[in-house]
Amino acid sequence: MQAPDGRRAVQALDEFANAWEARQAIRAGRWRRHTSGLAPAHVQGNLAILPVDLASDFMRFCQSNPKPCPLLAVGQPGNPQLPTLGRDIDIRTDVPAYRVYREGVLVGEVDDLKALWRDDFVAFVLGCSFSFEHGLIDAGIPLRHVDEGKNVAMYRTNIQTVPAGPFHGPMVVSMRPMKAADAIRAVQITARVPRVHGAPVHIGDPSLIGIADIARPDFGDAVRIAPDELPVFWACGVTPQAVVMAARPALCITHAPGYMLVTDMLNRDLPFA
Repeated sequence: MQAPDGRRAVQALDEFANAWEARQAIRAGRWRRHTSGLAPAHVQGNLAILPVDLASDFMRFCQSNPKPCPLLAVGQPGNPQLPTLGRDIDIRTDVPAYRVYREGVLVGEVDDLKALWRDDFVAFVLGCSFSFEHGLIDAGIPLRHVDEGKNVAMYRTNIQTVPAGPFHGPMVVSMRPMKAADAIRAVQITARVPRVHGAPVHIGDPSLIGIADIARPDFGDAVRIAPDELPVFWACGVTPQAVVMAARPALCITHAPGYMLVTDMLNRDLPFA
């Protein structure tokens, strides 16, 4: 009997516990799914790529909004390598799926950036909540999207970011349903790692942060919330995608939501608050 899709995805994660091997599989096209649970001991990163004339403003935007946009690394103009994040990283090929925005409009998804890369591109890598999930799982807190082999649910909110230059717009959050006791423990665990979003920004009623229908995420996959569970919301590194839609730069490239860069950094080595 064939295993359900969710079980197959979870089982496949075991193939790439090592970050370098995971990146090689992504680069070769052998892994085109979301990266939640992939190389679980390693820090994952969100991606934003902009022309150099917008890089300074975007840097200030990240510095002004450290919860949704905690900077892990900034590349040199035109250089796709990110040596501080890992051996042989090539940002043009090492993310499973990329999104291309022109004038704030999503115009397509691509598997690599070889044909699109320019000498004036600057790559920004931001901390990702997939990294703190390792700590939650180690603490015995179940994560439904991981158990079901799904992408995490993500939502636009009415929480506004601090603008910088042309960059402005709503914060995006990721959601994980938890029982109250697990939610309290999750706050304690994630508050210690601000470089991967830190503590939640909201717990409970989604409408208070502008989410009209919790069953219809803007990005990722919907998951069931049991009657004895609370939705717990963390700032999310997909926020730059909402900001790009609002700011409408001529060109921006991001990761597809949930399809991250797997770095050589270890979650246990993240600086603690």
